Amino acid sequence: MNCRHPLLDIAQSYLREFVAPQAAELDSDPAALQAALKGLGEHSLLALRVPQTGGAAEISEEIFRTFQEMVTRYSGALAFLQTQHQSAGGLLAKSDNEALKQEYLPHLATGKRLLGVGFSQLRRQGEPALIAQPVEAGFLLNGYVPWITGFGCFQEFIAGATLPDGGAVFGVVPFVETYQNNSGKIILSEPMELAAMASTNTVTAQFNQWFLPKERVLFVKPAGWIHENDRNNVLQHSFFALGCARAGLDIVEAVGKTKQLPFIQTTFDALDQELLNCRAGIIEAYRQPADRLKLRAWAIELACRCATAAVTVSSGAANYKHNAAQRVYREALVFTVAGQTTAVMEATLSRLIR
Repeated sequence: MNCRHPLLDIAQSYLREFVAPQAAELDSDPAALQAALKGLGEHSLLALRVPQTGGAAEISEEIFRTFQEMVTRYSGALAFLQTQHQSAGGLLAKSDNEALKQEYLPHLATGKRLLGVGFSQLRRQGEPALIAQPVEAGFLLNGYVPWITGFGCFQEFIAGATLPDGGAVFGVVPFVETYQNNSGKIILSEPMELAAMASTNTVTAQFNQWFLPKERVLFVKPAGWIHENDRNNVLQHSFFALGCARAGLDIVEAVGKTKQLPFIQTTFDALDQELLNCRAGIIEAYRQPADRLKLRAWAIELACRCATAAVTVSSGAANYKHNAAQRVYREALVFTVAGQTTAVMEATLSRLIR
């Protein structure tokens, strides 16, 4: 890491001492993962994109992304869970709904209030998954949200629903099976059986005539907003891939010290330098124009290669479910497709056949 901040020192100390020793448990046990998230809150690390008036530290983009990379290095599941809450905090901070901001922002950093997000469906082409019909004093929501992480941990989540004009409304809704007096309801599925990070408890939600009052609305965005937002923020998911790559190299380095085979050290040195170069390119791309899609694809491919290197040096033991290399290998899968757009998919595949 080439930038330092007191919060990064606090985070690294917590991650090394508490998270790293139980990374395998956090990957499979929702209760352990939630306890680790609570620990981040005890260090006021859960609302780093919220201004100081919201009870959190105001930090630069590079410091925040370095934090995300750092968490991923020690636990992909924790990184994936906490970023849902960080995203919710960032959205709330940009809202014009002052009452909502006063209700939530002072409590997000410590985790006293925990929020998830559920609007990835807005990226999908074709018929909208969740529809919002304007009515008196609010909106009626009908349809489903196909992906919400953090069931049993987050009390509420920010849902995004498509309006008749193609725009989208974002509002805070309960993250629990709920019924309204007017017959509106939210029905949640059982947690999905995912190949990686199952402990994050990802579910779907069915909305039937759910009334979202204006008081719970963050904002309304125009048609195409999420696609423009994805283009502007194409690099943000790269830091999860970088952290995953570093996790793989940590394993390669550790095994190299025990097996003492020169080619392991040679591999580590080459991948370590490439990781430093990739990271430097991504950081520089925040300062001046660059082909950000190519950089994102590089980070993804590098995470997969470093994870493969970790599996290779771990030999047959890597096939055990709770082996560190096995966990990092599965995490590389998640960070390959997290936040994926069609353009990112194309760039990733183009790099694979370059």
